[in-house]
Order: sequence, then structure tokens, then C-alpha cells
Amino acid sequence: MSFASEYLAQLDAFAARCPLPRVHALHLPPARSGHDARDNKGEFCALELEDGSLGLSYVLLDDTLARLLDGGDSLGLVGADALAVARRYASADSFARTIGFAAANALTRCLFERAGFHADDSTDSIGQMNPQSGEQIGMIGLFRPLLGLILQSGAHLTVVELNAELAGDTEGYRVTLDASELTGCSKVVSTSTLLLNDTLDRMLGHCRNARWFAMVGPGAGCLPDALFARGVTLLGGSWVRERQGFIDALKRGEARSAFAGKFALTADNYPGFEVLLDRACLMGK
Repeated sequence: MSFASEYLAQLDAFAARCPLPRVHALHLPPARSGHDARDNKGEFCALELEDGSLGLSYVLLDDTLARLLDGGDSLGLVGADALAVARRYASADSFARTIGFAAANALTRCLFERAGFHADDSTDSIGQMNPQSGEQIGMIGLFRPLLGLILQSGAHLTVVELNAELAGDTEGYRVTLDASELTGCSKVVSTSTLLLNDTLDRMLGHCRNARWFAMVGPGAGCLPDALFARGVTLLGGSWVRERQGFIDALKRGEARSAFAGKFALTADNYPGFEVLLDRACLMGK
């Protein structure tokens, strides 16, 4: 089964045992142009459920953001069955997948809240990989804010990208289009975009020799069970603490760090879906 299929099967099980909130709204960042199109702000949408749960999803694949902004109320999301929207994550269309993933992540946050589960705060932004001098580190997707922490350690960094314009050697690291170069890396950090562009299993196959694989980013708000089973070591996403402040900042295209913190899930600190589901349903009675 694909990750999407396994993730949605878990949400089906959640819906079978507990009533789920419907979709309240989809919050979008502003349109991007010029300098804004090159920075890291406003890259995520937030789908909000009626209970206030938020799910984030990356919106810069293909023309997704433009289509979302053009769609407005015609998207028919307000009041929609959240699980039905989440099922769009299994679509082959990147636009539908983006909306579906946001809904699925919102339902995950709903489950966590009902189960009384709060993910541990993250101790750093590079997935606790603790790079050492001389180590070969891999990065999937050029994530510039993370470069300094890795390069300062003296580790050797190889970045795998899909964008040919970024390929080449630069100071302290190199960017390649050849994912097979990850086979020589002992540790890998990846953006959560792998969960949207249908490259997850292929990239993990190239990382079979890595003893640490961290997937990080605001969109990494999904259930981690199927990722851990595939060899992901750590899932690090954003935990929204102040919902309205977060939404307002997102819609303005501003930094949202004051309204959310980073979390880190590993197999050691995550109780598992079945345990959370039992807790959520028990507390809901």
C-alpha cells in the first residue's frame, strides 16, 4: 500500500469510531510574485475544522496556490465532510492532493487533541541528526535555513533537488539531480514535500544505508505510523499554539513562529495510532 492509502485507512478507522468535525475554512497565503516568490514565506495553506484543528499543506507545487486563490468559495470546502476532503490526498492530481493532505493533517491534530496527546518539542530544526565532522549528510530538497547547522559541523552535504536550475557545486555543499547519491549518506534530512509529490518510497529506497532519516517541515503534521514502518526515524512539524494569530499571520504572508512551535515524533515518544484512537474514543464518551 502507498503511504496515502495507509494514512487514509487510519482516518477511516477514526471516523468509524468517533464523530468527526466538518470543514470550517481553508486559509491561504497571499499570491506570490517577484522577491516573494523566492523566499520561504507563505508556502502553506491551513485547513481548519469546526473544532479549531488546523492541518497544513505545501502549496507551491505546480500552480496549486494560484488555483486555490482563484477558486475561493467555489471549492465547496466550508461545511464539507472532512474525511471526504481528506480522501482527495489519494488523487493523482497535485491540486487535489494538497487540499486532501491539509484535511488529513487537520484530522490528525483533532485525534491528538481528543486523545490528550502533545508531541514533544523539537530540540533543533534539523531533526536531531547531530551531524559530525566528516560525516556524509544528505538533504532532500534544498532547505536553505538548515544549511548552516549542518555545514558548521564539518559534515559533507549532498542535496538532491528536482529543480535543475539549482544543480551544481557551491561553497560547502553540492546540489545534484541524481537521487542515487543518497546511498552513500549515513544521515538524511528531508522536507515533507515528499508526501505530496509522490516521491516518498523512491527516495527512501535511495536512503537504505542511512541510519537516521528525519522528515521536517510545517507540512509534516500527519500520522507517523506508516512513515516509521518505512524507515523514517523522526517526523518534525509545526504545532500551532495560537490558532487565530497563526491564521492571521499566514493570510498576511508573515512569519508564524510566534504562534507555533516545532515538534518531534520518534518511535520512542509516539504511542501509536491504535493507542491514540482508544484514548480519543474513551475521552469522547
